[in-house]
Amino acid sequence: MAESEQIEIAGARVHNLKDIDLTIPRNKLVVVTGLSGSGKSSLAFDTICAEGQRRYMDTLSAYARQYIGVLERPDIDEIRGLSPVIAIEQKTVGRNPRSTVGTITEIYDFFRLMYARASQAFSPESGKEMVRYTDEEIVDLILSHYDGRKVILLAPLVRGRKGHYRELFVQLQRKGFSQVRIDGQLCDLAEAGPLDRYKIHFVELVVDKLVPRADDRKRIKDSVVAALNQGKGSLAVLSLDDGNLQHFSRNLVCPDTGLSFDVPAPHTFSFNSPQGACPHCRGLGTVARIDLDKLIPDRSRSIAEGGIAFLGPQRSNTTFRFLEALSHRYGFSLHAPISEISDEALQVILYGSDDLLRIGSSDADMEMSTFPGILARLSLDEDTESEWKLGKRDLFVEETPCPVCGGSRLKAEALYFKIDGKNIAEVSAMDITTLYEWICALPPRLSPRQLKIAEDILKELRARIGFLKDVGLEYLSLDRATRTLSGGESQRIRLATQIGSQLVNVLYVLDEPSIGLHQRDNRKLIESLKSLRDAGNSVMVVEHDEEMMRSADHLVDLGPGAGDKGGYLLYNGRPDAIGTVAEGCSLTIDYLLGRRKIDIPAQRRPGNGKAITLRGARGNNLKDVTLQLPLGLFVGVSGVSGSGKSSLISETLLPVISNKLYRSKYHILPYDRIEGIANIDKIIEIDQSPIGRSPRSNPATYTDVMTDIRRLFEQTPDAKIRGFKANRFSFNVKGGRCEACKGAGLQLIEMHFLPSAQVTCRECGGRRYKPDTLAVKYKGKNISEVLDMTISQAVAFFEPIPSIAQKLRTLEEVGLGYLTLGQPATTLSGGESQRLKLSAELSRKDTGNTLYLLDEPTTGLHFEDIKVLLGVLQRLVDKGNTVVIIEHNLDVLKSVDWLIDLGPEGGAAGGTIVAAGTPEQVAATPGSYTGLFLKEILKDR
Repeated sequence: MAESEQIEIAGARVHNLKDIDLTIPRNKLVVVTGLSGSGKSSLAFDTICAEGQRRYMDTLSAYARQYIGVLERPDIDEIRGLSPVIAIEQKTVGRNPRSTVGTITEIYDFFRLMYARASQAFSPESGKEMVRYTDEEIVDLILSHYDGRKVILLAPLVRGRKGHYRELFVQLQRKGFSQVRIDGQLCDLAEAGPLDRYKIHFVELVVDKLVPRADDRKRIKDSVVAALNQGKGSLAVLSLDDGNLQHFSRNLVCPDTGLSFDVPAPHTFSFNSPQGACPHCRGLGTVARIDLDKLIPDRSRSIAEGGIAFLGPQRSNTTFRFLEALSHRYGFSLHAPISEISDEALQVILYGSDDLLRIGSSDADMEMSTFPGILARLSLDEDTESEWKLGKRDLFVEETPCPVCGGSRLKAEALYFKIDGKNIAEVSAMDITTLYEWICALPPRLSPRQLKIAEDILKELRARIGFLKDVGLEYLSLDRATRTLSGGESQRIRLATQIGSQLVNVLYVLDEPSIGLHQRDNRKLIESLKSLRDAGNSVMVVEHDEEMMRSADHLVDLGPGAGDKGGYLLYNGRPDAIGTVAEGCSLTIDYLLGRRKIDIPAQRRPGNGKAITLRGARGNNLKDVTLQLPLGLFVGVSGVSGSGKSSLISETLLPVISNKLYRSKYHILPYDRIEGIANIDKIIEIDQSPIGRSPRSNPATYTDVMTDIRRLFEQTPDAKIRGFKANRFSFNVKGGRCEACKGAGLQLIEMHFLPSAQVTCRECGGRRYKPDTLAVKYKGKNISEVLDMTISQAVAFFEPIPSIAQKLRTLEEVGLGYLTLGQPATTLSGGESQRLKLSAELSRKDTGNTLYLLDEPTTGLHFEDIKVLLGVLQRLVDKGNTVVIIEHNLDVLKSVDWLIDLGPEGGAAGGTIVAAGTPEQVAATPGSYTGLFLKEILKDR
C-alpha cells in the first residue's frame, strides 16, 4: 500500500499504550475496539486527534500562537499520512437555553431566510393576505379603481393611541397642510384643538382631494409620494361617494384595516435577535414560575426555624438582617409561625419594597437600603451562577411556557408570515420525519414567484434534514433545546452537520456514536458513516457495537485487559479475517466468533407478586399510558429512540415515587394516579450525569475512600514527625496542595480560537501536592503515587485495611478496576460515572425492598464488561430488590425477567406500550421492533 493511502503510527505511548506501532488505511471506515480502559480513546483521541490539533496550531503565525498557548506533542515517535482531523465526541452541546437543534445544525437559518423572502403575511384582524405595492402600482390602482370619482388621499399618522396631539397639529400647519381626519371626521387644522388624552384616537392627514383621471397622473403620483412620506410608507384612499376606505403601503398592509407590518428580514424570525424575540420571555420560550407552596411548605413553622425553604434556618447573613429590619417595621417576629405574619408583610418579604430600611443594631454598623425580596434571589442568571445555586433554585422554580408567545420564542408579528399555511414556529415544532415530508411536498404548492426564490433554499433544506433522518434522529424537532439532548444525540447531530459540509480528505474520529440508538436505527447510522467515507474521507470510530464492527472496512483491537493490563495491539486488519486469531488472545474476537457469549438466563424470576401501577401517563408524547411494573424482578424498558422511555420512567414514575417517599419537589409530567408505592421503601436513580465538574473530583473523593486514605497517612511516622494532620493530604484546601493548580494537577489554558486545553501543572508536575507533603510515605508510596494507582492495584495495596479495600472492591465489581483513584471526573464518560454511582450504592446496605432505576448503564461497555455488570445487577435482584433498566443493548434485554417495549415509532408516532412480558413474549409480539431483533437472538436458546 502506498504511503499516501495509509496512516502510519510508530511508538505510541500515551497513557497506557505500550509503545505500539500500527498502520491504518485511509479513506476507510475503521473501528477501534477493546475493553473499557484498554486504550481506545488514548489512541484515537489523545494520540491521533491531539497530534492533528497540534499540527494545525503549528500552521498558524507566531503572532496568533502567542494568544493560543502551546500544545504538548503526544508521547509518540512519529505519525505519517495524517489528514486534517475533526473529532466528534460525546460531549453534550452546552446548557445555553437559546441553543436548539435548528440553530446548531443551521437548518433554522435557512428557514429564516426562506420565510423572509418567500412567505405570505396574513392580517391578524381580518385574516386576509397582506399586500405591498410600489409607488407606481399604487398610482395605477388609484386610476383603475377610482377613475372619475371624488377621493381624498390620507396619510395615517396616529393609529389607536392615546394623547392630545397638540404639537402634532401645530407642526402640520407649519408644513402647509390644512385638514386632518380625526376619528373618522374631517376638520380644519386651525380648528383642531387638543384631543382627550385618555381616549384612543386615529388621526390621518389630508394630503390631496381629487378626481383621478389619466391625464392627472403626475399630480396623483406627487400626492401619493407625499402621502407615503408623511405616513411612513402607508396611505389610505377615502371614497367620498360611498365612504369606503382602502389602504395601500410600501410595507405590508391589510387592505381592510390598514394594519401594517415592516417588510420581513431574516432577523424578524430570530429569537436570538431583539427584532424577532418575544419581549416577555426574551426569546427563551419559557418563563420561571416560583411555586410558593414549595418555597413555604409549612406555614406553621417560623422563618427562624427554616419556614422559608430556600433560606433555611436563621443565621448571620445579609438576608436575615433585612428580615429582622422588616420584622421591626411590620411588627412580626421571626420566631412566630409564618401563618401569623400579615399579608402585607409577607408580600414585602417575597417581592421586596422600594422603601428604605434601617439595617443594623448600632450606629456603627447601621445603613439604609431597599430590600429586593426573596424571589429576586431565586431569579438567578444561568450564565453566571454556580451549578450548586442553580440546582437549589430548581427546587422552587418551574419553567413554564411563556404566556405571551406560547413557547414559540418569537414576537407575534413573526407568526403571521406563512408558507403553505404554516408559520415558522409550527414548522420548527414538527418532528424531522414530518418536516422532511412537508419540505419534499412543498414545491407544487408554491406560487411561481415563491418557487423561484425558495428553490435553492429548499434543495439545501432537503439535504440537511435528510442527514438528520439518516442518523436516526427523526423523532427530534428543530425547536428542541440542545441542553435536553443526550451525548449520543448531540454527537449524531454534529455528524449530520459534517455530512452536510461535504468536506473531503478529512479524518473524522467519533466516540461511540451508537449510544442511545435502537438496533433498528443503528443501520442508518452505519450507512451515514459509509457515505462520509465514500465522499473521500477517512472515518475512525471508537465503538463496542457488534454490527458496527462487522460493517467496518478495518478493525483495530486493543487489550487484552484494562488500565496497565491493556494498551497492546491485539488485532489490526479486516473484520472478515478475525478467524485467524487464536482463542483467548482477544476477548473482543472471541465474542465476535461466538467462542464467548453472555448466556440467556435458564429461567425467568416469577417476582414477589406485588406491583406498582402508574395510570394515565400523558407527558410529552405518551398517550394515556398505563404502566404495570412487577416488583422483585429485573425489568427492562426498551423502544426505538424517542418512543417515550425516559418520559415514562425518568420524568413520570421516578419523580412521582420520589415526591411521595421523600417529599421531594421534582416536576412531574401529567398522569392520573399511582398505586402500590407501599410495596417499596426506597427508590434510587443511578444516572449518567457527571460525578463532579472539577478535575479535583475523582473516584477516591466520590466514594469517600480519600477520607480513609488521608487518615491513614496522618498515622504514618513521617506525618507525626512533621505534625501533619489528615487535612494536609487534601487537595481541596490550602496547606499541603500545590497552589499553582489548586490541587488539580492540571492548569487550564484559554485557547481563544479553539476549545480550552488542560495541561499538566508546571509547578508540581501533575502531582497535586507540595514537596513536603509528598515526602510522607505509606508502604513506600506518597499520596500522589497512591492516587496514580489503578483501582485494581489499590485493592491489593490496601488489602489489610478493610474500610478502604471493601469500597474499592465494589468499584472493581462493576468493571472500573482500570480507572486510577485520582482520575479527574471531567475525563470520565457517562457510563463510567453511572457505574461509579452504582458501586457507591452497592457498598451501602440495601433493604431488599428497593427500586433501582438505571438509564443505559452499558454506555461505553465491552461485551465482557456488560457480563460483569449484569452479574452485579442480578445480585441486587436476588436480594429481593427491583431493578428497572432503560436499554437498547440486546445482551441486556435478553437477560431481564420482564420487558416493557414502547413505540411503535419515535416522536408523535410513539408513546404507547407495544408489548410487555418476558423477552420471549415480546419477541413473539408483531409490531415490536425490539421483539424483531430479540427473536433472532433467542432462537439460539
